Amino acid sequence: MTRVNCTIIEKIKSFFKLFILHFGKTDNSCYSIRCFLFKELKMLLKTIKFVIQLLFRVEINGEYLGGKQHGCKKTLIIANHSSFLDGILLAAFLPEKPVFVVHRESTNSYFFKLFLRSVEYLKVDPEHPMAMRRVINVLNTGKPLVIFPEGRVTVTGSLMKLYAGAAFAALKTQATIIPVQISGAQYSYFSRLRQLFNLSAFPKLRLTIFPPTKITVDDALPYEDRREQGKEQMHQLMMNMIVESREKTTLFEMLLASRKVHGSDKLAYQDELGDELNYGDFVKKSVSLSVLFRRRLNAFDKQKRIGLMLPNSNAGVLVFYALIHSAKTPVMINYTAGSRAIIAGLVATEVDTILTSKRFIKKGELDALIADLGDYRIVYLEDLRKQVTTSDKLTILTKRYFPKQTLVKQTANDEAVVLFTSGTEGLPKGVVHSHDSLMTNVAQIKAIFDFTPQDKFMACLPTFHVFGLMGANILPLTLGSSTFLYPSPLHYRTVPERIYEYGCTVLYSTSTFLAGYARFAEQYDMHGIRYIIAGAEKLSPEVMKTYYEKFGVRIIEGYGATEAAPVIAANTPMANRLGTVGFLIPGIESDVVPVEGIQSGGKLVIRADNIMLGYLRADKPGVLERPPVVNGKRVHDTGDIIDYDQDGFMYLKGRVKRFAKLAGEMISLDTVEQMAIQASPDNDHAVISVVEKRKGEQLVLLTTDTKLTRRRLQQTSKQMNIPKLAVPKIIKVIDEVPVFSNGKTNYPELSALYETLR
Repeated sequence: MTRVNCTIIEKIKSFFKLFILHFGKTDNSCYSIRCFLFKELKMLLKTIKFVIQLLFRVEINGEYLGGKQHGCKKTLIIANHSSFLDGILLAAFLPEKPVFVVHRESTNSYFFKLFLRSVEYLKVDPEHPMAMRRVINVLNTGKPLVIFPEGRVTVTGSLMKLYAGAAFAALKTQATIIPVQISGAQYSYFSRLRQLFNLSAFPKLRLTIFPPTKITVDDALPYEDRREQGKEQMHQLMMNMIVESREKTTLFEMLLASRKVHGSDKLAYQDELGDELNYGDFVKKSVSLSVLFRRRLNAFDKQKRIGLMLPNSNAGVLVFYALIHSAKTPVMINYTAGSRAIIAGLVATEVDTILTSKRFIKKGELDALIADLGDYRIVYLEDLRKQVTTSDKLTILTKRYFPKQTLVKQTANDEAVVLFTSGTEGLPKGVVHSHDSLMTNVAQIKAIFDFTPQDKFMACLPTFHVFGLMGANILPLTLGSSTFLYPSPLHYRTVPERIYEYGCTVLYSTSTFLAGYARFAEQYDMHGIRYIIAGAEKLSPEVMKTYYEKFGVRIIEGYGATEAAPVIAANTPMANRLGTVGFLIPGIESDVVPVEGIQSGGKLVIRADNIMLGYLRADKPGVLERPPVVNGKRVHDTGDIIDYDQDGFMYLKGRVKRFAKLAGEMISLDTVEQMAIQASPDNDHAVISVVEKRKGEQLVLLTTDTKLTRRRLQQTSKQMNIPKLAVPKIIKVIDEVPVFSNGKTNYPELSALYETLR
């Protein structure tokens, strides 16, 4: 043992001896301890670092490149504030000793006084108008300075409101910013999250140090605008820190970590059958199914992908994680898509085994579909249960308590699930996501929303849709939240009642389904809702208005794609603008590619880690069509036309393929649909473009309104400042507008329907 280690151990011994002597002693003993601490604390800084490293297994990622030794004349270190350990961690593990900006009230804490004796600090009162002037003065001296932009330790487990002071100081001094993300401390007894997590005495801690950066704003802007723009850049920087510092993990490893943090007794799932699953039982039962599949399914080990055709239910999510535990890729079959599309998907993914349930097939009236899938091996869970032998039970009983040891080897970059595009433009394509692409999107969502373990999700969107899969099978588990699983979003009377009955606080849905719920829900049904998040289609202004006036709830609109797992952009409680889909979420880089004929905006191309591994197509079975990679990030051409306003909010104008060229001008079919909705809000409408032999490309409006005329549309177009050219010349009345299971309009079926109406 080295002399240094011996000295450290002796100091630790003397440190604890005095604490032991303190118990049962007089105030003189307390005084002697204080004197000892005040004299020795600086000398014990290395000891403290050693003890923290030993107990918390601190991991340092990245290299500190701040300070004058790295050419930074002024250095501002920013960090998230997850616990009262944060300052000690930075003081102990950063290679140089910075000045700490400390809230005035924090200096009243005895614990903090001990810490402050060993560091240089600046006490500030945020309410004092000259507080940040003192911070700026310190930065101008060249001393590195640490500030927590949130101004307080988090009480939600998420990033909280940021104060403008840190950004203002960085802008005023043009200081180099060194971002540091502290992970794991929120699970310690030094956090303020006792009501949310099962806290641990010594959780593993991780400090991620990012490369130096700066924030810049347009000097021509007014002072308040520059201040707000700087604050928003700081906010974006801190959200990116959360995403980029995520720990790469598989879905099942995430489940095990969540069980540890939130406890085995925490409720995970409830379904319409009345069954409940806590986190402990969920892990045991998914492992049991995994073991059973390996023992009872012929050639199971040789199959890479397994078809999964089950509704939102406890059984559905258990089978999903059982396949993940066995390192098999669940292929989420859209049982509403029709046999032609389903078979094309099975061919593309090279699936020959489908797991389903007799009860589900009967209730869903899917016997005809099963008959069409006669060439595939259909395995019913009920039959599998009957095949369980005593030997199986003994094996399961042994292995269900060792989920980590029985987990088949896999990595975060391996494929985790196959979903399918909606097929609005032809046969669906298989979209392959890795564990990390899904978990990246989870980190992105957690960076912008303050979901907590106390939330309860209403999951009624089908899990064969990426929106439903993320909201039912993945996101709630990472949060330690509970989820109520309901098999169909189309039950407009029942869904609001279940929201009320089970106390759900989060609902994600589409504009079409939300409109249906609003018609039948009572005002009090939504009283517990914290978030309603709408996606998959354009949110109707009428739906938004109805929810605000009837339920007192603001719908938050977002935008995504199956290829992005799914979220690309979203409004948030802190950044919301009507008519937009919000900001790009952190961790996504983008380009707007000009499109001929479109004057403002262009086609959105994104680069991010939440992008899919690639496509699988029926004409090339099993061949993964990988996306391009730029600077280590996968690239996806969304095919959507977007534009940004001056503040960075995104306007979604429609798909490139949903534009028609009339008289040399590009007309958005989605805009024409909005015009029809404005003219006749109580009916359903859809617009397609067709090519007539003599007249060329023409717009066709298919509507359920028997009284809607072209004259009325022309009046509405004038009110909405839409060119007359966009008013359809062909109007056809239909009984209903066909939609997919996710609420999107089924345009291929509409085109076929129009051919019969010509």
